[in-house]
Amino acid sequence: MNRTEFIVATAIILFVAFVLGWFASWLVNRATRVTKAEIGELDRMAQALHEAEETRDQAITYLQQREAEITNQLSQTEAELRAAMDGLRDARQEAEEYRSQLER
Repeated sequence: MNRTEFIVATAIILFVAFVLGWFASWLVNRATRVTKAEIGELDRMAQALHEAEETRDQAITYLQQREAEITNQLSQTEAELRAAMDGLRDARQEAEEYRSQLER
């Protein structure tokens, strides 16, 4: 193989490598390309996700407020129950005292 044949063979090999690289690049670009329709769909999905997160946050806030209100009502009801039970116990003691006085 003389010098000219070596240069031609090297040039052909480099050209084939260039063509294969270009084809691979084109193939990857074609496979991963995002169209405007897909971008629009992604935007709609992002907007829907944002609205869903806002709705979830509002629901969580509402539930926390309701929980605080119900806890407060429960505390008040328990306090009223304790007061009623104390009053009932006092009334029973007083009734027992009156019964014991009547029996004497």
